[in-house]
Amino acid sequence: MTMESVVHLGQQAIFTALIVGGPLLMAALVVGTAVSVLQAVTQVQEMTLVFVPKIISVFLVAGLAGGWLLQQTVTFGIETFQSIEHVGR
Repeated sequence: MTMESVVHLGQQAIFTALIVGGPLLMAALVVGTAVSVLQAVTQVQEMTLVFVPKIISVFLVAGLAGGWLLQQTVTFGIETFQSIEHVGR
């Protein structure tokens, strides 16, 4: 396995992690910001008001996009396992 193929594999791993984690983190960010603005306007400082909507939004996005996220992860895994045959070359 050449250095270029190792770097490419590392890049693909980082890209896959961003693709899989990005939508979940973005949902938590948007909902957390909206709830924080709502808390600032109403001056209600309760921790569960931030935590529960974030968890619900992450589960909702995971439920809606879970198949696509799993497909991306499996595709990366298959490509990684297929590259094993090139290790000795």
